[in-house]
Amino acid sequence: MIIKDNFKHKGKRSQMITMLREMGIVDEKVLSAMELIPRHAFLDEAFLEYAYENKAFQIGEGQTISQPFTVALQTSLLAINKNEKVLEIGTGSGYQTAVLCAMGARVYSIERQKVLYDRAKRFLPMLNINPKLFYGDGYLGQPMFAPFDKIIVTAGAPFIPEQLKTQLKVGGILVIPVGDSKGQKMYSILKISDTAFETKLHGDFHFVPLLEKKR
Repeated sequence: MIIKDNFKHKGKRSQMITMLREMGIVDEKVLSAMELIPRHAFLDEAFLEYAYENKAFQIGEGQTISQPFTVALQTSLLAINKNEKVLEIGTGSGYQTAVLCAMGARVYSIERQKVLYDRAKRFLPMLNINPKLFYGDGYLGQPMFAPFDKIIVTAGAPFIPEQLKTQLKVGGILVIPVGDSKGQKMYSILKISDTAFETKLHGDFHFVPLLEKKR
C-alpha cells in the first residue's frame, strides 16, 4: 500500500493548522506534529475531501477519529516532552497515536476492538510509526510497563479508573473525558504525590464510550 501525501494534502493540512491556532491551540510542538501526520490516510476514501476539516468521522466498529481540535487540545494538555513514556487508552484509527509518536513520545496504546487493533498494527508501520500496541481492556491500563509520564484516554469514561491513576508517575498528567453518552467533561489530572492529585476542567466534549472487556 502506497500512502499518497501530495501538495494538495499538505496545503489542506497547513490550513488545518491555521484553523487550530485561531481556535486557541498555541503549543507549537503539537501543531508541528499534526502538520507532519497525514490525517487523510487514516480515513475512508469517501472522507478524503473533508479530512482536514474540524470534524470527527466514523472508522468502523462504532468508533470515530476525533476532531483535529480535540486531538490538539488533549495533546496540548499532556505537555509532552521527547522520550516520555505515554499510555494511550483507545488506539482507534491510530491518528492520535501517530501525533504522539511524531512528538518523540514512547507510546504504549491499548485498543479494545480487535478489528481496529489489527488495522492499526498493520497500518502505522507503513508511516514509519512504531508504537507498542496492545489488544485489551483500557480500564486496566498496562501495569507491566508502568509507571507512565503521561496517560491519555480517547474515549468517554463514566469515571476515572483508579488503575490509571496508580500507573501514573508522580509529576505525571492524565487527560481524560468523563461523563455519560450525552457528553463528557475534559479533565487534566496532575499527580502531586502517591495519594494527592490536582484536577482541572477543560470544557465539554463528546466521545464514544470507553468499553470494558475484550470480545
